[in-house]
Amino acid sequence: MNGIYYINESISLSGHSKNESIQFQKNALLDYIKDQHIQITKLNRYQINDHYSILHALLYDLKKKGIQMDCLILFAPEVINEFITTYPARWILLKSFFSEIILLRASSF
Repeated sequence: MNGIYYINESISLSGHSKNESIQFQKNALLDYIKDQHIQITKLNRYQINDHYSILHALLYDLKKKGIQMDCLILFAPEVINEFITTYPARWILLKSFFSEIILLRASSF
């Protein structure tokens, strides 16, 4: 199974700092990816991180490559709610490139 994961670097989850929220998202997502044996795909060879932090950039890269992916992995609905509300048409287009959108929930947050 191939996939891409997204980390919202500008959100504070449950009152934690942005840095703590980023680290928590990253740890939870990487644990899930490892447990489920998901192969992370890097669409842009110039991309610094293995994850995306800008959904517009992800959509651009997906459109440019024109490929279908198995899954997009997100920490929780809160990390994408603003994008969905602000850009509903882009969210629908973005979702169309994935067979499955996986939302994780962490019990300790």
